[in-house]
Amino acid sequence: MGQTALAGGSSSTPTPQTLYPDLSCPEGLEELLSAPRPDVGAQQRHGWNPKDCSENIEVKEGGLCFERRPVAQSTDGARGKKGYSRGLHAWEISWPREQRGTHAVVGVATALAPLQADHYAALLGSNSESWGWDIGRGKLYHQSKGPGAPQYPARPHGEQLEVPERLLVVLDMEEGTLGYAIGGTYLGPAFRGLKGRTLYPAVSAVWGQCQVRISYLGGRRAEPHSLLHLSRLCVRHALGDTRLGQVSALPLPPAMKRYLLYQ
Repeated sequence: MGQTALAGGSSSTPTPQTLYPDLSCPEGLEELLSAPRPDVGAQQRHGWNPKDCSENIEVKEGGLCFERRPVAQSTDGARGKKGYSRGLHAWEISWPREQRGTHAVVGVATALAPLQADHYAALLGSNSESWGWDIGRGKLYHQSKGPGAPQYPARPHGEQLEVPERLLVVLDMEEGTLGYAIGGTYLGPAFRGLKGRTLYPAVSAVWGQCQVRISYLGGRRAEPHSLLHLSRLCVRHALGDTRLGQVSALPLPPAMKRYLLYQ
């Protein structure tokens, strides 16, 4: 995986992406996203934790969704049930744009990060125990109170990316990076230097009755890939997303077609 000129993955101090964007995908991400999604039971096991959230949040559907109660002058967060210290992990956050308000922050937190504040703020990323992307303002927060926070992703002329309802969070604990993806495009590492921690999916919200969904997409442990698997990646890359649906028409044995499609 590439490195920016500012910080490497082994840095002991987490640093946000600033002037030198690195858009290289974490190793294994394509494989993870191409595989079938975990079943509902597995997603619930990696979902929001009803015992680890603000008292103003109600976790629903076994952890797949939470709703924030309409409490004034309060910022409320939720943490996932599972923490990750090794491997590559990805999950989808679904957050309707009309339910975000002034501070809608998506990222990760340690078990020590606070999940409630008695004012409106970007709670996630406000201290040393959490890292977050404000998807309304396009700012990265870690030990930050807001002013001077870097823009993510870095774009010409400071243009802000409009974040749709669904986005992916990509946590690579082998490299120690946290990044995001939108519409199949990886936006690059947002934070580095996360090795040695156990981090949980987390968000913080201010909008009354907002509903935020989480869908765990799976995880991969670092291990050498087989030549067979590397060949599959090369074939899929050569075909491209638009032609993967035509694999069934290729003059190949059925077992090989199934393998190419992760079936």
